[in-house]
Amino acid sequence: MMEPEKQNKKGFTLVEMILASVILCGAVLALGAISTQSLSGTRLNRQYEVASALADRQLSLIDYIGVDSFIEFGQMEGEFKQFEPGYHWEVTTKSMGVDNLYLVTITVSWVERNRPYSISVDTRFDGKGKALEVKE
Repeated sequence: MMEPEKQNKKGFTLVEMILASVILCGAVLALGAISTQSLSGTRLNRQYEVASALADRQLSLIDYIGVDSFIEFGQMEGEFKQFEPGYHWEVTTKSMGVDNLYLVTITVSWVERNRPYSISVDTRFDGKGKALEVKE
């Protein structure tokens, strides 16, 4: 009696190949979407970082010249045109009524892809007071 030859199955079936291709395509698309979102998030984080550095720069200038002189000068807004995408700053001051203390708020805003973004920073500065002269 002759035994039937054993068939050695080598390779994959068509269904297995199609299923593996679908899984691979899904993984590649997911990685592409994640990397695109990551790059967009990185760009937005960089813009927030630049905006906060510009706000700090403007507040340092106000501190350097004095909040009273800044208010007298009268320029309470402006543009940082040397940076992309173009940042706009605006300062508001409010006297706290105590010891010539001012609440200073700076808002830096910009537009990216027709969507507005902004950060606001509050701090307090001591203005020039009318010093009392003591005569001895």
